[in-house]
Amino acid sequence: MTKKLSALALLVAASLSGCAAQHAAKPAPEAQTIVTAPAETGVIKRELADGLYEMVLSPKGDALYVASSEGFKDVQGGVIYKLDPTTLKTIGRSHTDLKNFALAISPEGSTVYATNSLDGGISAISTADGKVKNRLLFTERNKEGFPYGARQVLLHDGTLYIGGVADPAVVWVVDAETLKLKKTIKNAGQWVTGLLWSEQTQRIYVANGGGEILIVNPRTNRIEKRWKPLGDKPALLLNMAEDKATGRLFVTDNSKAKTTLVLDIHTGEVLKQLDVGDSLAVKFNAKRNELYITQRESGKLLSLDATTYTVKQTWDLPPNPNSLLLSDDGQTLFVTVKQPFNKDHSTNGPDSVVRIALK
Repeated sequence: MTKKLSALALLVAASLSGCAAQHAAKPAPEAQTIVTAPAETGVIKRELADGLYEMVLSPKGDALYVASSEGFKDVQGGVIYKLDPTTLKTIGRSHTDLKNFALAISPEGSTVYATNSLDGGISAISTADGKVKNRLLFTERNKEGFPYGARQVLLHDGTLYIGGVADPAVVWVVDAETLKLKKTIKNAGQWVTGLLWSEQTQRIYVANGGGEILIVNPRTNRIEKRWKPLGDKPALLLNMAEDKATGRLFVTDNSKAKTTLVLDIHTGEVLKQLDVGDSLAVKFNAKRNELYITQRESGKLLSLDATTYTVKQTWDLPPNPNSLLLSDDGQTLFVTVKQPFNKDHSTNGPDSVVRIALK
């Protein structure tokens, strides 16, 4: 278990989204501290729980779901927190028997899908009662006998695409209604780290730890192209965002190249390499023509003008800002802020959720 945690937990931490609780040990109580910055800044920060990762908003925008793995030391299972997206107060929670990482939500909002990275699976959780109503555990195992880590999840047209952390990696194609495996896309490089659906090209883009971008046709679920935008230079590509109006694909790397790449989404040509430093999560805001990037190492969130790429605003969010979520109207940004891991997989405090009003 130690080797499994040290490899997969750190990979998932670099990303990044029912059954009654079946905890071998009681999880740490939910932190109640809410810290609000001065009103004119429009920032609310709440210390919530251990092991926060990705977030999704309900289609109506009235609930913010946050995936939590809870602790990695002496804690079984995880939690899906349901927060008021305006105040960040808890309005519900679902205790799960497996740990939760990446999230997606069904178009009508009745189901949240959570990847269970350490167990190599995906769970479908009812938003009505918080119960796990279906689950799929993948059968692949690495040479140490551990499951492939189910990291990112993308929901498109009734199908879930789930990235497998392995070498060579895979992308699992799963029916969202039944959670039946439809296909396994193999030879996806070293570690599938990011997934994106492009409205402009009608293709799925897959980032991996070998510095590649794979282009998948969702009609055939086959890899049509493989790009290596930095060539032979070491790169661990992570998260992606699209500007569908201009055909730009933004790709981050916070490990090796420590940059954000701007690619032509049709050809893979590097249009620009943004020298902003380590780059983790990325979101493009078409409503405000802004690009948002979390910097795990420096503890900052950047807002860039998406035309000139100049930094418009910087938020200090120590110690490690992680995942980003943008509201549909483009006026609210949510961030998870993580604590660093100690050698024994513990942390020195709970992770936080931050709400930023962009108006």
